[in-house]
Amino acid sequence: MPRPGDRADKPGTRGDPFPQDLASYLAASTGLPQATAVRVVADVATYFNETVEDFVRRRHAELRHRPYKNEEIWPLLAAELEQRRFAAPELSERQLRRIVYG
Repeated sequence: MPRPGDRADKPGTRGDPFPQDLASYLAASTGLPQATAVRVVADVATYFNETVEDFVRRRHAELRHRPYKNEEIWPLLAAELEQRRFAAPELSERQLRRIVYG
């Protein structure tokens, strides 16, 4: 995840992951320090750039660390995918397992 001070998340540098004025606007409109606004915008950009596969792997790992069993996880993942901003295709439990386990 980008951190403040990383070249890629300094507004105005090549590879800028968000519009240059977005962090400044956020800082001005919320009263956040500029460095905090840059970090928030970089975190949100990272969130929205997550692929379906990365999301499924990450959420599966998170849910496995809780007392969830796989037969409970697959329907939860399928429901969460419907709410995500990316247009995820409808995936079967088998397809979800293949993403996680290969």
